[in-house]
Amino acid sequence: MTISAFKKYFKTELSDLYTESESMFLSSLFIHQIVGFDQFQQRRFSEQELLTDDKEKLSLLVSELKTGRPYQQILGETEFYGMKFFVDEHVLIPRPETEELLEIAIREIKDSKFKVQGLKILDIGTGSGIIPLVLKKHFPEAKVSSIDFSENALKTAKRNAEHHQLDIRFIHADYLNFDLAENYDIIISNPPYIGIEEEIEIADSVKEFEPKMALFSPTSDALIFYRKIADDAKRYLDENGLLFLEINQKLGPETLELYQDLSDVQLLKDLSENDRFIYGKK
Repeated sequence: MTISAFKKYFKTELSDLYTESESMFLSSLFIHQIVGFDQFQQRRFSEQELLTDDKEKLSLLVSELKTGRPYQQILGETEFYGMKFFVDEHVLIPRPETEELLEIAIREIKDSKFKVQGLKILDIGTGSGIIPLVLKKHFPEAKVSSIDFSENALKTAKRNAEHHQLDIRFIHADYLNFDLAENYDIIISNPPYIGIEEEIEIADSVKEFEPKMALFSPTSDALIFYRKIADDAKRYLDENGLLFLEINQKLGPETLELYQDLSDVQLLKDLSENDRFIYGKK
């Protein structure tokens, strides 16, 4: 089988799951990982026969994709905010909306009057570590702490921190039953915010392969994390401190109402015009 023939095979076998453009992107991605050819080399050597071992590996990858497993998990990595992150079944696949959250946070922190030296940032629900690591990269003199309840997620986050050689203080704790021990200049979070009753609306490829702990509220109250964060913001967010949250698009006004004690709080939309973020200043 040639590289060109594999791409046609890939598109045919996965036509029920991916569009033609998605198939082109993914087949190139997997060929690059297994064969080592970039897109230019794939075009130049499109009629080159694949090695038997490479052909078998690529066929296995197609079989895995057919199960609905996210391609990022199969690859074991993904790109987010221009950085490579390791991902697995214990962490959420990073979404574009979280990149938007970080764009807002980085812009507002830079525009604020904070001294970067000693800036204290708390991330709640770290997952693969994307939020604290991107912030640490942009604000290397800041002290960044991150909480997660999943030991397996923290292992992945620590692996990513080691890969990027960034120093994060990871805290293993059940945030809903955890008392913070110090104040922070920045609190940021993308907590579980999907209501239990919404599970039926979530694609099987998400809820069958990504950790439900990171997706769904642990109780019938979809805002339980936001209530705790609001309480902690009152007690542990320093004066003039900033708050950044990714939220459930269906609960924008309800979530915003929890943060009226802040001197300035705004409900912001994502690029798809959905209520998606809370930005607040104490």
